[in-house]
Amino acid sequence: MKHTGTKIGAALGFIVFLAFGLLPSFYFGSYGSLLILSKLAGHSVEPTTFVRMFVVVGVLLGATCTAFASIVIGSVFGTSLSFLVSLFDVKVTEKTQSETA
Repeated sequence: MKHTGTKIGAALGFIVFLAFGLLPSFYFGSYGSLLILSKLAGHSVEPTTFVRMFVVVGVLLGATCTAFASIVIGSVFGTSLSFLVSLFDVKVTEKTQSETA
């Protein structure tokens, strides 16, 4: 039962990432990579091929990290919810067995 909750939580985390996290991860990944390049260069950067490749890598890294965080948080939430449901189920089962005896 606990593994099912983990899988459901991971799926919900991925769906939440697709719904709410994909666009901000693109934005912050590209902004972060441009910020790093401007600090390394000491001035604003020109749109050369290297800068564009670096921004694409930053976007991919931002999207990947955000997706992993969403999936892990969803898995933890699903596991904890599954654990709470199983505790409630055990208490209800014990109560019904004691009433029938």
